[in-house]
Amino acid sequence: MRGNDQQAYDRGTSLFSPDGRIYQVEYAREAVSRGAPSVGIRTADGVVLAAQSRAGSSLMESESIEKLHKIDDHVGAASAGHVADARQLIDFARQQGQVSQLRYGEPIDVEALTKRLTDHIQENTQRGGTRPYGAALLIGGIDNGEPRLFAADPSGTPNEWKATVIGGSGADIQEFLEEEWDDEISHDDGLALAVRALRVATDELGPKEVSISTLSADEGYRSLSVDEIEAVFDDADIDLDADEADE
Repeated sequence: MRGNDQQAYDRGTSLFSPDGRIYQVEYAREAVSRGAPSVGIRTADGVVLAAQSRAGSSLMESESIEKLHKIDDHVGAASAGHVADARQLIDFARQQGQVSQLRYGEPIDVEALTKRLTDHIQENTQRGGTRPYGAALLIGGIDNGEPRLFAADPSGTPNEWKATVIGGSGADIQEFLEEEWDDEISHDDGLALAVRALRVATDELGPKEVSISTLSADEGYRSLSVDEIEAVFDDADIDLDADEADE
């Protein structure tokens, strides 16, 4: 393909190239892959969402880095990619949860929420004058007592997962999850697996550089404190003293 021809397809989100590609969607996926990783793990009785929240500067407040989001009492999300784009998608998801409560008087189904969100994402791959969202989301929640975990990428494709990752080092982390996850994984083991998976990308990652939220039928959405995350690192047999010695 000549360079000028490819540039023409680059400019439009609503045009397929002759080889069946939408370049702007591929570029949006690349933006996600350049972000810090977030992982989601479905356990026997809930869902674990964990994200790397390492600040880019020692002067930045780590609490200002939002990677995990409460959508409703029974649904949460983890994001990767452009933060501003992710915030727009989270706001849309929260609105859909409120609409369900007002219209039907009941919490929105996790799968239904995911499909409404991915329909919204997909619309931006067909309209002229717009660009795809440069963010991906993991959506975890509880439906009728059962844990569910979905992923939504910039193309607007919803997929249900047992354990998965979005963001940087995705291939290595996904391979690790495929080796370590099993159907009977407990809540505590799921927490330990999440932090071990994130350390596949950065083996010097510490408790203050990780955010973790859990979803369960008993407690709904809950964010872990730094002290609780430190306990998770201990349970995962991660030797932080050795990391400091290596430095």
